[in-house]
Amino acid sequence: MPETDLDLLIEAAKDSAVIAQGFFQSDPKAWDKEGNAGPVTEADLAIDAMLIEKLRTARPSYGWLSEETEDGTTRLSTERQFVVDPIDGTRAFIKGDPDWSHALAVIEDNTVIAAAVYVPERDLMYAAARGQGATLNGTNISVTEHHDLEGADVLTAKPNLDPKYWNCEPPNLNRHMRSSLAYRLCLVAEGQFDAMLSLRPSWEWDIAAGALIIQEAGGTVTDMTGGPLRFNNPHPQVNGVVAGGDIHSNLLGCLNRG
Repeated sequence: MPETDLDLLIEAAKDSAVIAQGFFQSDPKAWDKEGNAGPVTEADLAIDAMLIEKLRTARPSYGWLSEETEDGTTRLSTERQFVVDPIDGTRAFIKGDPDWSHALAVIEDNTVIAAAVYVPERDLMYAAARGQGATLNGTNISVTEHHDLEGADVLTAKPNLDPKYWNCEPPNLNRHMRSSLAYRLCLVAEGQFDAMLSLRPSWEWDIAAGALIIQEAGGTVTDMTGGPLRFNNPHPQVNGVVAGGDIHSNLLGCLNRG
């Protein structure tokens, strides 16, 4: 049994990839979840079942929050919690695109303490433990030092550049996009992009792992008002995500946070 939570998450992420790749580009069964909650596939559910068995067997006292498991209140009274997304970027997975990931985190006192995000089709394993730095395939990573909004490379959806979200002229950013929120956060942590914006309520399972990886890579991640991200909430969402290196404060200063 892995000694540390991080070792356990990395192992579980690799096991998730073995299952996922058995369905990827093989026309997996897919359907839309109730309440416009997005698509799900048979691969998501198979991975979720494996993760429940593997992680909760290894750490039976930990609470559980997953996109593909019905939520309850039990996790709120536990000391630590697993927060997982079996496949983050399910739409990309269904389309056969490579930019989906497995996102796994451990929470303690509303804060992420261990995280792994694996992008199997690119063989990218991002990992972090609180106070120990962030790595990509075992090599330390860090955010960029770029701070100007003009010309910054930012991962965000086009609607986030609507003037209603800004208290100044929307900046002339170089906009980029990936399907997986967790992967977007990790790309910023790696220094491939300067920042990431998601200006709508965000599910904890999409962002918990990537949030720690950014922080341990020397970056800052907050909600869209500049407040700290807190996890294991009764309703597992946070108020958007603003993440980056030196550019973070400039982004917040230009956003309409009311």
